[in-house]
Amino acid sequence: MNFERVKREEADTVLKLYRSLLGTPYCVWTEEYPSEKEVEFDLSRDALFCMRDDAGNIAGVISIDDDPNVECLTCWSETMVPSAEVSRVGVCQEFQNQGIAGKLLKGVMEELKKRGYKAVHLLVAKDNVKALRSYDKLNFENVGECELWGHMYWCYEKAL
Repeated sequence: MNFERVKREEADTVLKLYRSLLGTPYCVWTEEYPSEKEVEFDLSRDALFCMRDDAGNIAGVISIDDDPNVECLTCWSETMVPSAEVSRVGVCQEFQNQGIAGKLLKGVMEELKKRGYKAVHLLVAKDNVKALRSYDKLNFENVGECELWGHMYWCYEKAL
């Protein structure tokens, strides 16, 4: 598996991956989110990454987000600035339970370090036990909770 940027011509593939996860356990995504708009937003900012299998197929995706609703939360450390939000982590069902999410997180954290960020933060739905295990394994710190978009989230942060 290789960590790489998603190519613009793969936008439909990413959207199909997102759609394939709707209704799966722990997934809070809807028909409206994430949409083509989010994929284009991420591609336009060089902020969409993936893990590829040996044949070059996308096994999972992750993005560096820029959401003012998340950035303005008061739980984030004021000493680890600048920080970046990681979002829209999704792994194709046939590749789940193989450590892909952890590899995506490690890859994006390395990318953020190269870009000069000091910390990474993310939101995780409170009942998403699979994601919570991944973040705990990578030593993310639970720094608070919030309610956004009709869901309750834990706020996780990690120094880079």
